[in-house]
Amino acid sequence: MRDERGAAEALFPPTLRHIALIGNSEPRRCGIATFTTDCRNALKAVLPELRVDLYAMTDKAGESYADDVRLLDDQDLSAYSETARVIEESGAQAIWLQHEFGIFGGSCGDFILHLLARTNLPLLTTLHTVLEHPDADQRRVMNAVLARSSRIMVMAERGRSILSECYGMASGRISVIPHGVPDRACVDPDTVKPLFGWETRKVILTFGLLAPDKGIDTMIRAMPSVTAQHPDALYVVLGATHPNLLRTEGETYRQRLTALGHELGVDQHIAFIDRFVPRDELLDYLQAADIYVTPYVNPAQITSGTLSYAVGLGKPVVSTPYLHATEILDADHGILVPFRSSDAMAKAISGLFSNTRTRLAYSARAYARGRSMLWSELARSAHALLVAAEAERPARLSPRPAQTILPPDASAVLRMSDATGLLQHGAFAVADRNHGYCTDDNARALILMHRLPSLDDAVRDRWTAVYAAFLQHAWNPERRRFRNFMTYDRRWCEEEGSEDSCGRALWALGVTAREAPMSKHREWGLRLFETAARDITLDAPRAMAFTMLGAAAVLDAVPHHVMARELIERSGDQLLAILATARRPDWAWFEAMLAYDNARLPEALLAAGQRLQNPTFIETGLATLRWIMERQTAPGGHFRAVGTESFGRLYKHPLPFDQQPLEAHATLEACLAAFEVAPDMHWVEMGRSCYQWFLGHNDHGTPLATRGDGGCFDGLTPVGVNLNQGAESLLALQLSSCAMIRLSKLAESVAQQRPAEKLSA
Repeated sequence: MRDERGAAEALFPPTLRHIALIGNSEPRRCGIATFTTDCRNALKAVLPELRVDLYAMTDKAGESYADDVRLLDDQDLSAYSETARVIEESGAQAIWLQHEFGIFGGSCGDFILHLLARTNLPLLTTLHTVLEHPDADQRRVMNAVLARSSRIMVMAERGRSILSECYGMASGRISVIPHGVPDRACVDPDTVKPLFGWETRKVILTFGLLAPDKGIDTMIRAMPSVTAQHPDALYVVLGATHPNLLRTEGETYRQRLTALGHELGVDQHIAFIDRFVPRDELLDYLQAADIYVTPYVNPAQITSGTLSYAVGLGKPVVSTPYLHATEILDADHGILVPFRSSDAMAKAISGLFSNTRTRLAYSARAYARGRSMLWSELARSAHALLVAAEAERPARLSPRPAQTILPPDASAVLRMSDATGLLQHGAFAVADRNHGYCTDDNARALILMHRLPSLDDAVRDRWTAVYAAFLQHAWNPERRRFRNFMTYDRRWCEEEGSEDSCGRALWALGVTAREAPMSKHREWGLRLFETAARDITLDAPRAMAFTMLGAAAVLDAVPHHVMARELIERSGDQLLAILATARRPDWAWFEAMLAYDNARLPEALLAAGQRLQNPTFIETGLATLRWIMERQTAPGGHFRAVGTESFGRLYKHPLPFDQQPLEAHATLEACLAAFEVAPDMHWVEMGRSCYQWFLGHNDHGTPLATRGDGGCFDGLTPVGVNLNQGAESLLALQLSSCAMIRLSKLAESVAQQRPAEKLSA
């Protein structure tokens, strides 16, 4: 039965239940806002069970949006990352994007690429502009949008051909769906004209945001000829000035048009209605018009919502032959006249006014065509594309990841090392000497030398001595600080390093005092720890945490070590005070923001609480670790490290990219510390989730560990894996393997001691 159900679902995928719609939204006054809002309304009317979340760009112009419209500041790059996170975690199954170069921030609107790269949801993109001759930047953005899109929707056949001919896109991914139109009756204009006091006039209408590319001056120049034959003719120009034009030159363009009408002696035959009218009122204006005119001057205009509305309401149309008009008015559904030809426009309009039968025939043909363009039809067609895209979405993650632990392997770490120490960065898998060395990495490498379960004694001795010598040389007794960065030619870049590097050095020394297999190294580690930790003051939370972990290790090695005990007690109290200052009802964390190595903070409290038998430290450590784990667990249940984009964002949910191996390692070791003080299998599962991140159970479904050579890539970016292999990443993987082995053994031991609780990993 299960196999039969699976086969049925493969043939008939579950109904799409939830999408994210991205564009503009009313009350913003632009065509994309109207279109996006109409799309959402149509989807909700036709498919009431479908949840449609609308994400709208806002230029902070003071519009008052509906409560259920999620706003995105179009000029704030971080807002695009945040929106991607919200969409991913909302449960949306697909995205429908309205694309127009001018509505997104960045160069040619490339900020939207930042959002699209941060979600792997299927994407339907409606292209409101398809440029046949883009510049280099426009082509860059368009190529990226096309590559990311599962399906493309255009509103004219010419759009499909341009995408195939100029962008090389497969025609099978492109669908032509006409612009939507409202469902209103085709009525005699004379029955509606009394609403506006036009009972005695023959009305010609143009509507939309006023701008030079609308060609209104061409129509005004046609009016003397029209009024010579039809003195009761009235040209109505309905719409506010385009906001962008208003910002740059105010109402200068409208004033020029008004002056032109006066100069030609037809100002009594022209009515400017300078406002953005609500949809129902707009439709009233359209129904009151005898003829609709689009004198646009841009031949490449591939979509016109105003033209679509006019056709949908059965208006006889006179238009210039821009792309959309040539398609929607073909087969004698309207009249096309040359660009900027006032004479041809006047002749066509006068002919329609003079011949009622011809005018009504155009009206009937337009209205019939409009029946196939209703918003309800567009909604159904777009939904079908979204369903198809969602059904084709490849599975990114295995629901049951293999329970594998890679054997710890020092090969990659050692290939990055020389007689001085461990080099910081890699160009792919080759050490990059340009960046030299740092204490941070050599401290971690020293810890690794103690934890590798199987390493030749001579090899372990040699490299332990190299990394230890680096820390020894890094200590600056005059400043009572460790230096951090060293160039490849062994010159220190500073007299004292960061607090974090000092804390990591103390941590490595404490672990050496406890874990080094050879007594000579244990004695050295304890002696330098005591020298460096004496009178040292570190105020940064992570530096305190690293120092506490080192001091806890010293207490394990020397149980009555007074300085180590005082250090972890004092630093633990400081962490509690920092937590009390930063926390809020929904923010149980030590700082107002999330950064790197986050889980080291609760881990330090757990280590301190265990050594001091301090229940407050332990309870706080467990609570804060649960809190950070909740924010590092993706909706699919896999580990999602706090991304570097999150750094500096006050009291904000973390963003997913770039994800670093450092976070997975730190969180895994914190889960190990939690299991040691509170042996709950929850911590084993959480630790395993952190480890599986290295093996491919992550947002991209791609392993970072390179099996067989001990390598590890530098992280997950929005578009895939960072293929460089730096020291920090290599160490994170190897130390994580060591930690996962220890956690698994502890879990097995607990399960054997308490079989009745069925603590099975």
